[in-house]
Amino acid sequence: MLMVHGEPAWSYVYRKMIPIFAAAGLRAIAVDHIGFGRSDKLTKPSHYSFEHHIEWLRALVVGLDLQDITVVCQDWGGPIGMAVVSRETARFRRVVAGNTMLHTAEPDLAGKILWANHASGEENATVGTLLLDWMHRSHRAPDFEASAAFASTGARPIAPDVIAAYDAPFPSEWHKAGMRQFPLLIPVTQSDPGAVQNRETWKALERWDGAFLTLFGDSDPATRGWAEIFQSRIPAAKGQPHRSLERAGHFWQEDCGDEAAPLIVDWIRGR
Repeated sequence: MLMVHGEPAWSYVYRKMIPIFAAAGLRAIAVDHIGFGRSDKLTKPSHYSFEHHIEWLRALVVGLDLQDITVVCQDWGGPIGMAVVSRETARFRRVVAGNTMLHTAEPDLAGKILWANHASGEENATVGTLLLDWMHRSHRAPDFEASAAFASTGARPIAPDVIAAYDAPFPSEWHKAGMRQFPLLIPVTQSDPGAVQNRETWKALERWDGAFLTLFGDSDPATRGWAEIFQSRIPAAKGQPHRSLERAGHFWQEDCGDEAAPLIVDWIRGR
């Protein structure tokens, strides 16, 4: 089990799932992206490119020589984790995608996702105001705290000590370069390097012979519509027991990770 977090989380978000996977006899690996959790914090924003994040995770997978991988990915863990699947296809057996996306800014995304992000003609783009607000706030806000994202998007109460744990890896502004940069990497044009990479990832997933499962929280407007896109475009998603997780927000691992993990274990055992 390779668990890949998103923005602005760290591996702590998988703490409810790790014991369940381990008890089922599965090797449980939860990573911290560079700039997050207990990983190194580079201070130059330009170091945090989409390509660097992909290759950092790929280096871990190759360095540990992981095989027969089931990757669980949420938010930015999806584009990064699935890009590694596209580059190391033989190592991966399954993908669990939860509240994540693969933005390409292509015109046919119009009307399919709630937070709009698609081309409008040859020279224009339509981007939802909530998505733009998130991108701008991450860069401009004088006080940008990880905990605010969890407090505002959760569907269930979060204890104060848990809120504090999400802020713990970022004690000063020097530690926040990676956290501030992630939203700015969201591709909103078709020519963006992220959109180019995501199109390559789509092509690889459309040829991949593994198994693809969606587990999306039902209370997350930011990713609404993406579960259906994954299910319709990826052959490996056909006939899988996709689920909508009840009373679960963007960070469903926090809201109901202990409920979702047994579903994943049963899915693996069933195959």
